[in-house]
Amino acid sequence: MDDTRAIRILGISGSLRRSSHNTGLLRAAQELLPDGVTLTTFDIGQLPHYNADLDGESAPESVRALKRAIAEADGLLFVTPEYNYSVPGVLKNAIDWASRTAKDSPLNGKPVAMMGAGGTMGTVRAQAHLRQILLFNGTMQLAKPEVYIQRSWEKFDPDGNLTDEASRKLVRQLLEQFARWIRQVHQTP
Repeated sequence: MDDTRAIRILGISGSLRRSSHNTGLLRAAQELLPDGVTLTTFDIGQLPHYNADLDGESAPESVRALKRAIAEADGLLFVTPEYNYSVPGVLKNAIDWASRTAKDSPLNGKPVAMMGAGGTMGTVRAQAHLRQILLFNGTMQLAKPEVYIQRSWEKFDPDGNLTDEASRKLVRQLLEQFARWIRQVHQTP
């Protein structure tokens, strides 16, 4: 990867809720990007439930658009809430679509970072499970810093905007480290 080219990150929120703290966290990431980094988002709410009968050449356009967006990105930023100690079904569904077929998946070897906002433990269990799910495609996962926004109701305004300065600082640190990680992964022979 050319060190002068802007890094392109694709952000995916695992929440469909309009005032979601996790979608707000993704918006905050767009505001806090380091120089030389862009972040676009993909709405996974438009994806149908995974069905192997619809996969491959006959995949719906929304699925093909997801795969193109992942393929064009230098890295992926997943932002996940925690439901029942895991990731939401809509996020798992998007990963299922993107991971098919295994040998041709745009997820293969892709640099990945993650963060999330939730309750008293943040999203620690959901992120641990997300890491496990993403191992299948050999994603290159950024290990640190970990961003688990705890007690999110205290750190976002009613419209889902991140207002807590300490949390914003953590997001900025994650993005800076992720940009370095993406360059390192792409320079590896």
